[in-house]
Amino acid sequence: MSEPSVLAALVAGLRGGSIEVVDLTSPLSSSTPVLQLPPEFGQTQVFALEEISRYDDRGPAWYWNNFRTGEHTGTHFDAPNHWVTGKDLADVASVPAGRLIAPAAVLDFTAEAAKDPDFLVEVEHVRAWEAANGPLPDGGWLLLRTGWDARSHSQETFLNADENGPHTPGLSAECARWVAEESPVIGLGVETVGTDAGRGHAFEPAFPCHSYLMGSDKYGLTQLRNLAALPATGSVVVAGPLPIVSGSGSPARVLALVERS
Repeated sequence: MSEPSVLAALVAGLRGGSIEVVDLTSPLSSSTPVLQLPPEFGQTQVFALEEISRYDDRGPAWYWNNFRTGEHTGTHFDAPNHWVTGKDLADVASVPAGRLIAPAAVLDFTAEAAKDPDFLVEVEHVRAWEAANGPLPDGGWLLLRTGWDARSHSQETFLNADENGPHTPGLSAECARWVAEESPVIGLGVETVGTDAGRGHAFEPAFPCHSYLMGSDKYGLTQLRNLAALPATGSVVVAGPLPIVSGSGSPARVLALVERS
């Protein structure tokens, strides 16, 4: 008798519960926090539904809506052309489908972020994680767990801004450069509103995660949740952005597959 196929084993694991599907996606609604830029810049739209019909004279047997929002709203995928450094690289519709399914490394800095909302991950932190867990996955994701998803119920607490700007954790400029140019991962995933730390506008270069990652043909995933349910290594991320032609990104349904004993 032939051995069961890999896909058959995957389906069996999903049905039997030995493989858990963890939803890393924040619900998308009018209350979803959105990035706020200084008033002189263009602003993204808050998510909004416009009802087309709901079992009525506009459509007696069906319910559906138009929706309006920015590409970078809620849990979303950043394509390389989102930033000027990647302006000649792929749009979100051109990202190879094979890169949307990839292994993940989860680095946990919840304790540090709880003490200091401006906490920055340095290359030394990543090296220490690798010493304990093995190398970052080649062609995989680096997921940064900070506990920030617990704040997603409120625009104010999620952005955590004062007169000096937002205060949210993230990577230092040097760590962003290292992840983009030297590490084997294809992208960075975070729980915050964007891949950069809240103070990233004042770094050199400004917004270094965007600048370095996009310029290196890598990707971003933002406003993730439930990273606490993932092991440090071994999970597989499935990221599903809409293939918007010429788009710089898209809201996405992001799932993780986790083996359970």
